[in-house]
Amino acid sequence: MNQYLKTWKVPENSFTEKKKVTLRELISHTAGMTVHGFPGYASDAPLPTLVQILNGEKPANTPAIVVDTVPGTNWRYSGGGFVVTQLLLQDVTGQRFPTLMHDLVLGPIGMTLSTYEQPLPKERMAEVAMPYRPDGKPVAGGPHVYPEMAPAGLWTTPSDLARFAIELQNALAGKSDKVVSAAIAAAMVKPVLNEFGLGIGTGGSSAHPYFTHNGGNEGFQCTLVAYNSGDGAVIMTNSDNGGRVIQEVLRTIAFEYKWPDFAPREINKKEITVEPGILSRYVGVYAVGPGVNMTITLENGQLISQMTLQEKVPLFAESENVFFPKVVVAEIEFPKGETGPATQLTLHQNGRDMTARRLSDADARKVTEAAAAFEKRFKEAELRPHEPWPR
Repeated sequence: MNQYLKTWKVPENSFTEKKKVTLRELISHTAGMTVHGFPGYASDAPLPTLVQILNGEKPANTPAIVVDTVPGTNWRYSGGGFVVTQLLLQDVTGQRFPTLMHDLVLGPIGMTLSTYEQPLPKERMAEVAMPYRPDGKPVAGGPHVYPEMAPAGLWTTPSDLARFAIELQNALAGKSDKVVSAAIAAAMVKPVLNEFGLGIGTGGSSAHPYFTHNGGNEGFQCTLVAYNSGDGAVIMTNSDNGGRVIQEVLRTIAFEYKWPDFAPREINKKEITVEPGILSRYVGVYAVGPGVNMTITLENGQLISQMTLQEKVPLFAESENVFFPKVVVAEIEFPKGETGPATQLTLHQNGRDMTARRLSDADARKVTEAAAAFEKRFKEAELRPHEPWPR
């Protein structure tokens, strides 16, 4: 990346000495870069430059974007990496990002109502849905502004975003090359790590693969899912609570159109009672992924799970080592035959098996303290974590 960046460089450190950051790693979230997402800026707040955002300098409201693991060695969602990509495109072409995206992507696809302009021009504000907080109150001052355009700045409609999905489907089928070739389209939907391709998530079976991506800005929750060679759906809401609506709508669509994924399934599992002594072996914090942990606690004789920044979910015993929640279709399996504290757990969900190792007591305390501090900030800001568990 530093061979092409002109106005800023990826800071060198011990991690980049081992391996340099590439564009492929940035757009597959494997570059080891920090900053998951961005809260945006109130409509009347001063806006930072792109370089100020990258350096974490005021008035930027997020930390500096740096490499803190060896590039290419693990997956971690990084909107920060897409800010670097945004600057790269501007440096190489000499064009503003909104102009570049309009000319190369949005225009050719026919996404005529979409733009990356931040802030949105005043004459278009009447088209915007008012965003709402979890308590039903509108976001003060209206939609936030996102100078971090590549990861957070797209204004679009469900129909326009569906045009993106259709264009990618057509490219995969060799029917269109308006934006990318069939070869590039195939690379986009080929998983790199953690079922994520180039710029987009993947899922489904080998017979029915799909691509997907969620979107969440202040007061908005949205999702896109489309099968590589068939149906798709775009669901957009103007509420921080929109995730619940999205899941209900997606399940209904999947049921009506007989999709192999996402449809509701009855949980016909027989619950059993497990001795508290056995349950206590499973209590602990388990590392699901970089920055994402599942905490298992025992409350009044029942196991409770909680993913990082998400709500608590009760678990019910199917056997002495297999448990399931009732809010989603999933299973948590602990190793058989262990007499002491469980060394790991495996989360079975959406056709995937995610193994998470148990953290040491010292690391678990750090995670618990950090989560408590973040939860306090959520409450102070009148926010709350969104949907429980990955979907």
